[in-house]
Amino acid sequence: MKTIKIVSLLILTMSIGSCSSTKKMTNDGLYNTLWELDYLSGPRIAFDGLYPDKKPKITFNKTTNKVEGNNSCNGYSADYILNGNEISFGEPGPTTMMFCGEGEKFFLTTIKKVNTYTIDSDGKLNLMIGDVPMMRFKKITQ
Repeated sequence: MKTIKIVSLLILTMSIGSCSSTKKMTNDGLYNTLWELDYLSGPRIAFDGLYPDKKPKITFNKTTNKVEGNNSCNGYSADYILNGNEISFGEPGPTTMMFCGEGEKFFLTTIKKVNTYTIDSDGKLNLMIGDVPMMRFKKITQ
């Protein structure tokens, strides 16, 4: 009788433990997607005021480890490094030099500070500083 109780308790403990296991984050959701910025935390200017004509867009190239796109006006390209859900962006490569207002500057400043990311249940890419979402991108069709 004591053996049955111990075995039952062991099975119950294993069942509870297996239900609470964490899901391993994969980076595959980043790739083969065009991401468009739809939220930016921190600026004093409204989002639509920063990007009245064109919103920043990025793609992640798995082969070259580069993020490419535009920062609302000029082309954007930089190296990136992934380690689990940690991410860092290098200095942007050469771009055209059109002046497009404060949105471009805020985009470039913010993306350099980002150090983590998530893809939420709605499929949106959140670039964060620690646990604070700073930039949110939605998938768009190419």
